[in-house]
Amino acid sequence: MQELLTREQYNQVQIQEKPVASATHRHQHPSQNPAKKVPKGKADSSRQKDQIKANAKSVKTPNKKTEKNKKNILKTSNGISEGGQYNSIKVECPPMGLETLKIDDFQLHASTTKRYGLGAHRGRLNIQAGLHEDDLYDGAWCAGRNDPLQWFEVDARRLTKFTGVITQGRSSLWSSDWVTSYKVMLSNDTHTWVTVKNGSEDLIFPANREKEIPVRNIFPEPVVARYIRVNPCSWFNRGSICMRVEILGCPMSDPHNYYHRRNEVITTDDLDFRHHSYKEMRQLMKVVNEMCPNITRIYNIGKSQSGLKLYAIEISDNPGEHELGEPEFRYTAGSHGNEVLGRELLLLLMEFMCVEYLSGNQRIRHLVEETRIHLLPSVNPDGYEKAFEVGSELSGWSLGRWSNNGIDIHHNFPDLNSILWEAEAKKWISRKMFNHHVPIPEWYQSNNASVAVETRALIAWMEKIPFVLGGNLQGGELVVTFPYDKTRSQGVIREQTPTPDDHVFRWLAFSYASTHRLMTDANRRACHTEDIAKEDGTINGASWHTAPGSMSDFSYLHTNCFELSMYVGCDKFPHESELPEEWENNRESLLVFMEQVHRGIKGVVRDLEGHGIANAIISVEGIGHDIRTAF
Repeated sequence: MQELLTREQYNQVQIQEKPVASATHRHQHPSQNPAKKVPKGKADSSRQKDQIKANAKSVKTPNKKTEKNKKNILKTSNGISEGGQYNSIKVECPPMGLETLKIDDFQLHASTTKRYGLGAHRGRLNIQAGLHEDDLYDGAWCAGRNDPLQWFEVDARRLTKFTGVITQGRSSLWSSDWVTSYKVMLSNDTHTWVTVKNGSEDLIFPANREKEIPVRNIFPEPVVARYIRVNPCSWFNRGSICMRVEILGCPMSDPHNYYHRRNEVITTDDLDFRHHSYKEMRQLMKVVNEMCPNITRIYNIGKSQSGLKLYAIEISDNPGEHELGEPEFRYTAGSHGNEVLGRELLLLLMEFMCVEYLSGNQRIRHLVEETRIHLLPSVNPDGYEKAFEVGSELSGWSLGRWSNNGIDIHHNFPDLNSILWEAEAKKWISRKMFNHHVPIPEWYQSNNASVAVETRALIAWMEKIPFVLGGNLQGGELVVTFPYDKTRSQGVIREQTPTPDDHVFRWLAFSYASTHRLMTDANRRACHTEDIAKEDGTINGASWHTAPGSMSDFSYLHTNCFELSMYVGCDKFPHESELPEEWENNRESLLVFMEQVHRGIKGVVRDLEGHGIANAIISVEGIGHDIRTAF
């Protein structure tokens, strides 16, 4: 909320800064010169994809663009190469990966550090401070002294063409710390450093005017080196030198580089790896539907606050029909519009299943023929369009998270937990109300209730289709959470709060996490604070942080559907060039989780004449949560 308020008033913010030498530079900010923005993942956003071929589709990533005009190479004393005219080369290098953790902690160094919790390893773009500041997990790198001799350094471990720097201030509720200008220095040996210049003078880049909104500076021309340092020149006069940083750079070709080969992930799937605007998403769904008309159907469940339709695609051997004994499954994504990776993963999954079905993949054919699958890639298209317009590196941590009228859709559902637990405390279960299909309170259904139109559309969809299993894809962490999401004890922020079906939920969560490439990796770095998921990549939602009115809790208590939340990446809005690797990270998990819908007991409840009975209550001994037969 702090970031959103600041964005609205950004042009009016006046901050007293320390004296700064000025220089001509290429500087971009979301609120300035919007026509020239080149957001991460949007270099090709105007291209409309007319068709998708199963055999050959090109993967467009910015670091594969052809470079031109490599003349006039300048050599410095320590061997750093600088490109020619930047305007003619137009290099658009992606982020190196401070935010995505591709750059590990050992590659980050600093001149001094205020304390360990504010060390160089915390100087990553969009990193979030812990609940309690002044601990091991604070929200930036902060220098031990406030003077112009401080620096933040990144070791690329190989020659890299550096093209720019993105900075933020410190993530903090209480402190106001940010850098207002800086120099950039480069080296190949850490002994001899060359400063990025504007002609004969050192170039001083303007940085942040507050602590949350990212500011990007593009170098006048690319510079090739191994090490890069950001040297703060001035900072907010009532704060300290604190920074969160992302470096833009293209690794130079080096087949013998050990670090590159160790971390390289290559996908064999020829899919449409790019970020899609709302219109492009709709077009892609249409293309997939035309490729696989016999197993797909496009429909919408309602409209957003601004009138955009909430499109879903059904994948089944009999689209549009609920078949007896065939379970209904759903994936949703984008309830927080700025958490973009889940949206793109569902679009890739949709495309992948169509292509593989046509090619005869037996695993996919079995899924399609035995399951009715629904994919809803963008629950909050209004929020997504805001983040997409600015671009991922510049959208910060929360731009586009909420609906157009400021509602967090994922936590906008009625709090049925409290109703159930109160009934249990009063021993009303079985006498006055059931332990399942808890009704929605009347006040929530009134027109005056603060309920998003997107939430109402989701509830109507969930009540109409008898879903059995579902997953909602989110971002900003790497973990799978399962109900309950709200703590049972009032006033408690974190508390283990299991459902009666806890053993089933734990298995479902582990089925996704254990088949993900990174979630259960014992050596991976936690995204922001402590490793909440420990070794198995899963956690009970309430034991992470309490969240009343979550979609997962509502689904479990109001319908037959067991729903989990998959947080699929530390970076909410990864660069377009990261999508192939993220697809590889999640592809098997997405398929395995869908296959879990066929576990357990299935059947039909009939009367003496053989007719099916709707709303028949089915109880399992030892589990205090019943289900009902569908119509």
